[in-house]
Amino acid sequence: MKKTFYIKGLVLAIIAVIITVQACTKLDLQPLDRVTTDTYYKTPEDFDGAMFAAYSSIQDFWGTSTETIGEFGEYWKLTMAVTDDVEADVLRADAAALDLDRLLIRASDKPYAALYTQIYEGILRANLVIENADKENELTAEQKTQFIAEAKFLRAFFHFHAYQVWGTPPIVLEVKKDLNDLAVGNSTKDEILAAVLSDFQDAYAGLPDEWDDANLGRATKWAAKAFEGKVNVWKEDWPAAITAFEAVRTANKYALLPSYEDAFDFQKENSSESIFEIQFGGPFSDDNLWVFDDTHSEAFKASQGTSRVWYWDPGGDAPGGHMGFYSPSQNLVDEYEEGDPRLEASVYKAGDTYYTIDGSNIATLPYDPAWASNGMSIEKYGGVRNAKTANYSPNGQAAFNNERWYRYAEMLLLYAEALIRSGNAAEGMAVINNEVRARVGMGQSPIADPLKALQHEKRVEMAFEPHRWFDIVRWGLGPEIFGTKWDPKFVVFPFPQSEIDRSGGKLIQNTGY
Repeated sequence: MKKTFYIKGLVLAIIAVIITVQACTKLDLQPLDRVTTDTYYKTPEDFDGAMFAAYSSIQDFWGTSTETIGEFGEYWKLTMAVTDDVEADVLRADAAALDLDRLLIRASDKPYAALYTQIYEGILRANLVIENADKENELTAEQKTQFIAEAKFLRAFFHFHAYQVWGTPPIVLEVKKDLNDLAVGNSTKDEILAAVLSDFQDAYAGLPDEWDDANLGRATKWAAKAFEGKVNVWKEDWPAAITAFEAVRTANKYALLPSYEDAFDFQKENSSESIFEIQFGGPFSDDNLWVFDDTHSEAFKASQGTSRVWYWDPGGDAPGGHMGFYSPSQNLVDEYEEGDPRLEASVYKAGDTYYTIDGSNIATLPYDPAWASNGMSIEKYGGVRNAKTANYSPNGQAAFNNERWYRYAEMLLLYAEALIRSGNAAEGMAVINNEVRARVGMGQSPIADPLKALQHEKRVEMAFEPHRWFDIVRWGLGPEIFGTKWDPKFVVFPFPQSEIDRSGGKLIQNTGY
């Protein structure tokens, strides 16, 4: 059963309060039209709502809004347009996507401000749960432990992603209440990785092995352990990464699905292959593309869909009237070996049958290369398995297929990398060949160099998932892939100039921006 994170009625009012520092008058009057932080955070249901608010900040990564920063699906620009896997369509993509495709990266650009806002909003919401769980409330000791562990999982998730994006971002482990002391300066890389690992370890100790069907999608202890392994890969602590991954494997909580396409089937969400995925609910008749973030003045439903279909599906004369911002690069297509079914599951090209939502109906027709500037479109998360009206909003602007953020397939590849890097190349290649490649019937890797075999496998397995750019940076492949367009400063993105300006000198810009 799919878990959708509802933030309704009373909780909507609470969200507006809990993200704002409260100032008191001499009379200390309580507002009559909303719940305050002093009267909320009492019951388990209150804490559930606050936890779901923290999860919803991840949904905001892909948001579209006309009121806040003016987001237009910014996260795909940061994680896809900038890579060698995707081309921003010169006829259809917006200026920000085209600039990132050309590696034009500026501190004043919208994508960085949008992501920074969403990450630190999520950290604030997690911190509010941690802080209030330790106050007087109706939680049992067991519930307090679990809510604090879940909030620490999300706090670690957000901080780790901030580390991947900016390198030395602020660490925020408390709710800032002094209006004259809100800014936080840079961390060091060692400091933030230590904080992230500590939170994931605490989450592992306090989270359940699994949730019931009504709560599928919430973080588990084994998700925390899998993230601990991933953080240690970025830290290059190979023994610690191997230990964490082997603990997850021994627990037998995850397994590859029989078919690669199964992993992206909206009817198989939160499956055995899913370590952590972002929940998108629905359908709702008023799923409005333009309010896909929860800081918009129109009432937000945290169970709203994703605008993936709007930005990914072809534009122009293609059915459905979508935008077609992004196309698979020829370089990515050439990376696939002959007969690899992952290509057919990921890319539309001439001769394929194309599926999309067109109004309230599913359109099925031959793919026309004229629909994209390079003759190809992204199929992943689409295709015949997802060509069902239940997967789409009636207005065709949203889909409800969850974002598979961390799949077991990725964990296997990270495990294989840790083995290879620690001198156990044969064991690492066995994971690649006998598990990841075996699932798609591809046999032994034809690439002799174990690290290059790993890098190839991860690229074709994880295409259009939000990992490629961070792998390019971590593996030091920028000059090889981008040539003269590469600048060494690209190992981190710029902090938003707006945050630099408002920090009063505490937050220092990354070198070169």
